[in-house]
Order: sequence, then structure tokens, then C-alpha cells
Amino acid sequence: MIHRRAFLKAASIAAVGTALIGRAATQTRRKKLAVVTTLWNYRSHAWHMAERFLVGYPLRGRWHRPDIDVVSAYVDQTPENDLSRKRASEFGFKIYPSVAEALRCGGSKLAVDAVLLIGEHGNYPINEIGQRQYPRYELFKQIVDVFRQDGRTTPVFNDKHLSWKWEWAKEMAETSRALKFPFLAGSSLPVTWRMPAIDLPYGAEVEEIVCVAHGPVDIYDFHALETMQCVAERRRGGETGVAMMHALRGPSVWDAMNTGSWNGGGWNPKLFEACLSRSQTLTQPESFSHRYPTSEQMRQFVKDPVAYRFAYRDGLKATMLLMNGLVDDFNFAARLKGAGTPLSTMFHLPPNPNVVYSAALMSKVEEMFMTGKAPYAVERTLLTSGLVAAGLQSLALGQKRIETPHLAVRYRAPRESQFWRS
Repeated sequence: MIHRRAFLKAASIAAVGTALIGRAATQTRRKKLAVVTTLWNYRSHAWHMAERFLVGYPLRGRWHRPDIDVVSAYVDQTPENDLSRKRASEFGFKIYPSVAEALRCGGSKLAVDAVLLIGEHGNYPINEIGQRQYPRYELFKQIVDVFRQDGRTTPVFNDKHLSWKWEWAKEMAETSRALKFPFLAGSSLPVTWRMPAIDLPYGAEVEEIVCVAHGPVDIYDFHALETMQCVAERRRGGETGVAMMHALRGPSVWDAMNTGSWNGGGWNPKLFEACLSRSQTLTQPESFSHRYPTSEQMRQFVKDPVAYRFAYRDGLKATMLLMNGLVDDFNFAARLKGAGTPLSTMFHLPPNPNVVYSAALMSKVEEMFMTGKAPYAVERTLLTSGLVAAGLQSLALGQKRIETPHLAVRYRAPRESQFWRS
């Protein structure tokens, strides 16, 4: 007969043993992450994103710590305000002098389970049409060289554009398919909160879309275009690509607005109004708290307006407007076939320095790292990368309309919406 005290002691030992085994199993399941970045300083994208895997992030009312360890890094530029050395010392990872060494952790074979590629910020040349030539493609090629040489791949996330050069961006997407590794890219805008929390009904027929946003070209135009694309891709028939781009700047934008329609050379004024009506940062005249601006006031507020008017291959009409001085957020509106009022929402970006929207993006990246499946298609970012380049080319050509047969990018969006709701 087993004595009660002996039984409880044995049960206690068994419970502790089970817990230790479970903990050990959890530890063996932790994945190893290599960070490949151009720059790691305060408020850089490496600071926004890589550090989510060092310290965790808020997720549905709790502090989430990924089962992933940053074990190595390659940092292309290290100015005086560099943080990578400090982070490496505090969190116990090593910085290597090359991408290959970072992926192999100093050894002879690929030694990580995932790669975070952040080619944003740093001192790099700007070309004749205003594109900063971040070496995302070059760094990606070095990552892929390791994959090919070592006969193994891992999931890769690429921050923002695939590349400033269309041919390179296309090659990056094609390489991921050829080597069959999960590849995710893009902006935090598609996955951040929306106010209201709505999406385009899957398979809806859409006639025209507008986004009113802020920021400089070659940087925030990409964010605004991804804002539009993550909704437009849900339309009936899926994504088939973009046929033409016509970019405007300065007085030409006001002239286009005065036409009052897409066919007249502008955009739907009701969609523009819906965007401004969603904005939480709409500029006001002195002593007013909330007033819809007149055309004259808009001209006073916005010194350098930019518009990208582009047409999809299936006939959808689109206009992206950067209205610095009028709004300081990202607002979207769509005209659905047969609907009396526009579908509209504001894409919410919480303030610095917490920037919780980067946590929303890293939650999707973590999902890919853990499951081996990208939650949405990299072709979205391939298309928006091409749209940014086309917009800048149109501006550089004197605001000339250009045809874009190369942007015949086809893909299907997931039925389930990917933006944060909680």
C-alpha cells in the first residue's frame, strides 16, 4: 500500500519533471533569427521591427514574446548613433561582417530558421528620378546565395519595397517561387487598425478608389499605395495588374481636382470628401475645431500636392494623393458598383515612439516564421513597388502619362482580412 505522503511526493516530482521536459521541449523549438539591415539606430526600421523579436510586443491585451531568438545580425552602416552593438551586448547575439557569416552564425552552413531583411534608412545614393537606392536587392541576393550553396532555405521578410528597380523586384519574387521559400514583404499599413474596422466585401465589384495621405514621394507614396492595394486586391476577379500611370504635382493637381471626375482628368469628389471625413488630423483655419476646407483653403494648406492617377487592367480607376499640410494620416474610400455611399475608413497609426503598427506587421512576420506560410501574397508588394517607380518616372517625364504593361501582376488575396481588430 502506498503511503499518502509518499504518493504526493512522487506526484510532485513527476509534475516538476514534466514541467522541465516541457520547458526543454519549448526551448528546443525556439527558432533562430538573423537580422540583415542597412542601419540600426533610434526610430529606424530595424529599431521598429527587429527589436520586437528581442523584447516582444503588445498583442490583444497581453505582452507577447515570440518563440524566436535573434542570434545574429549584419548591419551595413554603423554611424555614431548606431544601436546594434548595444543591443547585441544586451541580448547576446553576434554581429558579423558579412551577410553569409550572419546566416551561418560564423560556421560553414546555414544556421538560422528565418531572416529579417530591412533595407530602409542609411546613406545611399539617389538616382535621377528621386529614388533612394537602398540595397534590398543586393542583400537579398547574398541571402539567396547562402540558400543555394547550402542546399536549404528559410522564410524571409523584406521591409517595404522589394527594390527601387522593377526588374530586380520581379526577380526577387520569382526567386522565392523558384527556390520555394516563404517570402513576405511590404508595409505596416495593410495590417494596422482601421477606423471603422471594415474591409471590402470579398469579390465585390469596385469602380473607383481614392487614398488621401501625407509624406514624401519614394517613401510614403509606397505606404499609401499599399493602403489602396490591400483593399483593391479583394475585388471581383482578383488582381490582374495596372495598365497605366499618370502622376501630377503642384498646380496640375488643383487643375485635375477642378475637373470633378476621373474621365475629366481628376477623381471622384465624393470619394475625396469621404477620405477627408475619415481623417482625424484634418487641418483647420484659425479658431475652428472641425470644418471642411474650401478649395482655396486647401491650396493655402498644401504647398506641394502630389497625385498618382492609375488605371488597373480590369478597368478599376485609382488616385493616390499626398496632401502634406491638409492631413497627417492615411484615408481610403471606394465606390462600389450599385452602392449609394462610398466605403471608407482611416488606417490608424499609433504615435511614436511606441509605433504599435510595427507590432501588427511583425505579428504577421512571426506567423510566417513559425508556420512556414506567408499570410498574404508577396505579389502585392511587387505591384506597389512597380507603382512607386512608375509614379516617379511619370513625374520625371514632365507629368506624362505612361503605359505600364510590365505591371500585369496577377494574384489572389486571402479571403480572411489581415488587419488588426483587437
